[in-house]
Amino acid sequence: MKIYTKTGDDGNTGLQGNLRISKSHPRIISYGTVDEANAALGIVLANSLDDDIVKILTEIQNDLFLVGADLSNSNLNDMKNRVSLDKIEKLEQYIDQFESELPPLTNFILPGGDISAAQLHYVRTVVRRAETLVVKLSEKDEINANCIKYLNRLSDLFFVMGRLINKRKNNPDILWKP
Repeated sequence: MKIYTKTGDDGNTGLQGNLRISKSHPRIISYGTVDEANAALGIVLANSLDDDIVKILTEIQNDLFLVGADLSNSNLNDMKNRVSLDKIEKLEQYIDQFESELPPLTNFILPGGDISAAQLHYVRTVVRRAETLVVKLSEKDEINANCIKYLNRLSDLFFVMGRLINKRKNNPDILWKP
């Protein structure tokens, strides 16, 4: 099978259900940004990380494919490959688990420290952008609202994981000094 099909040469692309829409449609931009976050997460995973972090980030990469699949299917009656509440609850469990290892936040912090933590902060911002684009899509088309919730929680998790990586590598939070 060839990687190129030439079916998108006219500026359109296919969705699930054999629908074709413009590559500039908010749906395509939304799941394209989710894909960008997944690729950026791959860069983080190229670093030396603790096993528990690798396991979770790899799980999240798979979940981000699920988010993309969900967003690419405009037929909400088709329940295949949908983001469910249990995915969101799992992220909340990770956040709670990792926050228990961290000192409480008393100030805004700046991204940085260890390269992996800094990269996770970058992925966090890509996920926030994806979330914003999915919200914008939801104002135009009906979508599975769990996609928005998942992305919202995921950016929170990446913030906490960035702090956790820095703590485990003895890098203190970089405090914002207004």
